[in-house]
Amino acid sequence: MNPKIVLRRGKEESLMRRHPWIFSGAVDRIEAESDDQIQEGIIIDVYTSRGEFIAKGHYQIGSIAVRVLSFEDEVIDQKWWNDRIARACEVRCALGYTDCEDTTCYRLIHGEGDSLPGLVVDIYNTTAVVQCHSCGMFRSRREICEAIRSVYGDRITAVYDKSSQTVPPKANLGAVDGYLWGQSKRSSEVVLEHGQKFLVNWEEGQKTGFFLDQRENRELVKRYAKGRTVLNTFCYTGGFSVYALAGGAKEVCSVDSSERAVELARDNMILNFGENAPHEEVAADAVTYLKDIGSKYDLIILDPPAFAKHHRVLGNAMQGYKRLNARALSQIKPGGILFTFSCSQAVSKELFRTTVFSAAAIAGRKVRILHQLTQPADHPINIYHPEGEYLKGLVLYVE
Repeated sequence: MNPKIVLRRGKEESLMRRHPWIFSGAVDRIEAESDDQIQEGIIIDVYTSRGEFIAKGHYQIGSIAVRVLSFEDEVIDQKWWNDRIARACEVRCALGYTDCEDTTCYRLIHGEGDSLPGLVVDIYNTTAVVQCHSCGMFRSRREICEAIRSVYGDRITAVYDKSSQTVPPKANLGAVDGYLWGQSKRSSEVVLEHGQKFLVNWEEGQKTGFFLDQRENRELVKRYAKGRTVLNTFCYTGGFSVYALAGGAKEVCSVDSSERAVELARDNMILNFGENAPHEEVAADAVTYLKDIGSKYDLIILDPPAFAKHHRVLGNAMQGYKRLNARALSQIKPGGILFTFSCSQAVSKELFRTTVFSAAAIAGRKVRILHQLTQPADHPINIYHPEGEYLKGLVLYVE
């Protein structure tokens, strides 16, 4: 029998709306046969104050006490994992990703969006990269690996676990990155995205190796880039830069504070366009670089890392977004186009838009919104978990 959590009176309301998180403040008590049963990552059953079963999920110490796996009183066994991951695969099949010739990398599991909170799985060619963000998912990684193998068969040749930097550090899980099954012959592989080539290193790169969530937004940059001089800040591996040049940009400059990142951007440019591509890479702090760029650029991309990972730093983060956007808006050429993003879950669409509005007012420029952007369909949003809409973007025409 699983240990169980009993909620305080009235605290089941969010679960009745199928929200997948139970906060610690909603917990009245934990019941178990012994204290040894109460470990982070265990499966725990959740009951209302009236003794009615309502959900089950992974228990964890922290503000989120339970991440819900099911609202049914069912056994979480290997068959359950197989079924849940098969459903996620069916969605990607419907989207056309599982057998797409010009895109060989996509997200298979997107946490709450696929009813698997705390789990991310990305596919790069024939390798699945698993990233666990909760103790429960980390403890279940073997079952997850077997489920991926069961669903994909010989379409997958390796499953790599890259959870050492994402599991809760205080849990002392001793997470070490490595292959759960199979092995890759190379540390880097070339993947395709809309026909563009990218070197991906899931063992050493950021996140799972590549930022898959900007795929469709990169394609939009390609549409607007023809004949323009492009600045791509916080460029990482140069994704937006490659698409800009593929779209006919006159010249592209990629800026990142990491020298390794700009080297990767250069490698991807050479991979797609050869040694003589009209591309410059600069290892510099993007915010500092934007202080004095003059009016050289008529397409600028601002894709910074999350400025606000928690609500408690939201005020400072919004000031950072405002300052960054004001610098770009004040200097972009008349008739220029600005792509600006926030990947902070704590920043709502409305707050981000208001902040960019304030930046436009500071810059004193007339600005039109051409597009409002979000994450792609393989990063789905659970309708009961609006917090999952973490990526916000605006495309602005600046007079």
